[in-house]
Amino acid sequence: MMQSYVHRVNYYETDKMGITHHSNYIRFMEEARMALLRDAGFPMTRLEQLGITSPVVSVSCEYRHTTTFDDDIQVEVSVTGYTGVRLSLHYDMRNLADGTLAASADSVHCFISHDGRPVQVRKFCP
Repeated sequence: MMQSYVHRVNYYETDKMGITHHSNYIRFMEEARMALLRDAGFPMTRLEQLGITSPVVSVSCEYRHTTTFDDDIQVEVSVTGYTGVRLSLHYDMRNLADGTLAASADSVHCFISHDGRPVQVRKFCP
């Protein structure tokens, strides 16, 4: 499963050098993950109503090219693993204007109940 999401870089997301601050790419990844879950029929609002949360277990990001204010960043997120309790994702973030790869990243998330116990999502969401 793959999802494409576009984020336009806001002025406040840039640094003194005029480039997108590196921390914002993690936020772009989160926006794309939420879009993926929503389009798959498992929006966070639904999961939270079922008493399920989804914290980050790990994240890594390799920055390849800068982006700047008003650039449209296409975030392609794909599922690389799913066990029912853990979800692994890969992200390619490209400048939509020219296709330049700005960053490549991976994240792992788990599904837990509000009391911190692992949850098999498919048991709650057939």
